[in-house]
Amino acid sequence: MRKILVIGIGAGDPDHLTLQAVKAITSADVFFILDKGQEKDDLVALRRHILALHAGQRPYRLVDARDPDRDRTAPTPGYGPAVGDWRRRRADVCERLIRDELAEGECGAFLVWGDPALYDSTIGILEDILARGEVSFDFEVVPGVSSVSALAARHRTGLNQVGRPVRITTGRRLSEEGFPEDADDVVVMLDAHRTYLRFRDEDLHIYWGAYVGTPDEILVSGRLPEVADEITAVRAEARDRKGWIMDTYLLRRKPKQG
Repeated sequence: MRKILVIGIGAGDPDHLTLQAVKAITSADVFFILDKGQEKDDLVALRRHILALHAGQRPYRLVDARDPDRDRTAPTPGYGPAVGDWRRRRADVCERLIRDELAEGECGAFLVWGDPALYDSTIGILEDILARGEVSFDFEVVPGVSSVSALAARHRTGLNQVGRPVRITTGRRLSEEGFPEDADDVVVMLDAHRTYLRFRDEDLHIYWGAYVGTPDEILVSGRLPEVADEITAVRAEARDRKGWIMDTYLLRRKPKQG
């Protein structure tokens, strides 16, 4: 039986790897790396660096494949179908890799940015492949340090206030639904449209970070009305310089008294 490991490798710092993740890396025969294009070559380079640090002396193979492009501009009614199409094409690639590059009895691994359980498609795609019935394998998931927990740690804050809930959502959902009434702390991921600007006149505190855990890390925090323009300028400069940006932020309001 083929075996697949889905290994969370943290938000960018090689020291984010857990001992469980290191142990999993040293047990794999093949590592599948999905290339997202030249602009994000440093993401591939980081995975290779992590393997150089932690794979040990056991021989292993690297197998690269191009990650299918995804339509990130689709309006809300078309967002679900666009994601579904991308997942299907990504499953086609991963199924081919497992079938053609992993022999029976071998162990293959996907190194997943952050934590595989939080806004990542790898687990779902493996389940889709198994449901097709064309190739069989078992898989295990190794958790990792998410950009959310790394962001909070770097800003030296918690994700929630005492006895209060925290919500994790996307920029798209925050834009559509507004700031939730039932949560005072909202973590926002996958925000390509700077949705925080919609709330710049409200009494909110923001903890923002880009490329958290990497040498390019940028952190800004403060009252949103005071730092919104700074974040926008810093974000634009970083995106122009690197060709892509990966940012996360926490919006916080003080709970009402009484």
